[in-house]
Amino acid sequence: RTEEYVRKLEEAGVKALFVTVDAPQLGRREKDMRNKYTQQGSDVQGGDEDEGEVDRSQGATRAISSYIDPGLCWDDVPWLKSITKMKVLLKGIQCGEDAVMAYKAGLAGCVLSNHGGRQLDTCRSGIEILPEVMEAIKAAGAPKENFSVFVDGGIRRGGDIFKAVALGAAGIGVGRPVLYSLASYGEKGIVRMVHMLQDELTMVMRLSGTPTVASITSEHVITRNLADHIVPLPVDHLTQGTYMPLMPAARM
Repeated sequence: RTEEYVRKLEEAGVKALFVTVDAPQLGRREKDMRNKYTQQGSDVQGGDEDEGEVDRSQGATRAISSYIDPGLCWDDVPWLKSITKMKVLLKGIQCGEDAVMAYKAGLAGCVLSNHGGRQLDTCRSGIEILPEVMEAIKAAGAPKENFSVFVDGGIRRGGDIFKAVALGAAGIGVGRPVLYSLASYGEKGIVRMVHMLQDELTMVMRLSGTPTVASITSEHVITRNLADHIVPLPVDHLTQGTYMPLMPAARM
């Protein structure tokens, strides 16, 4: 089934395959578990649907991920590379050691991510892992042009992109802002979101004296408190005022 899906992606013109490696077991997503998802989640699950193997008692994510194989491991990497000509990257790397293993396995790169904070509570964010990973792959002799490191999670402004690039990231991933933009304004919302990030990044680059992306270096950011988790942040009114708070079942 995986090979069939990969072939469809390649035929559709997809250039790279990102393999999620941080979700062999879903985290306890309690709000999601209360949704009681009842619709078919994906065409990939057609066989599971017919056999009644899709668990609909614990939310949408559990329902649409019933086909995930928890046995995925490093031994599967050669097979993944053999079934496609696309570049293969691992998404969900959480330490320098795994990034080095990905490089030595001949992969094209990795994405540093904690899965939006929805998998393992208190695990580090991508930006926090980035300096460790860049130092590790540099020590392993990995050239940037052959092994790309991306950061996913918490990217909300152009300044966040600037910081990630300064610490060595080849690019960033954007998740929730895409969902908000698409849900509210459709395709035009996505275009507007990208333009906003571009405008903000350009502004930060100008104010930081960096005329090109290549001129952004680690000297432009201060990282001494990166792991302290005490940096004050603006109030997130979207989270505080828009999301429905989790309430005890007895009060629903």
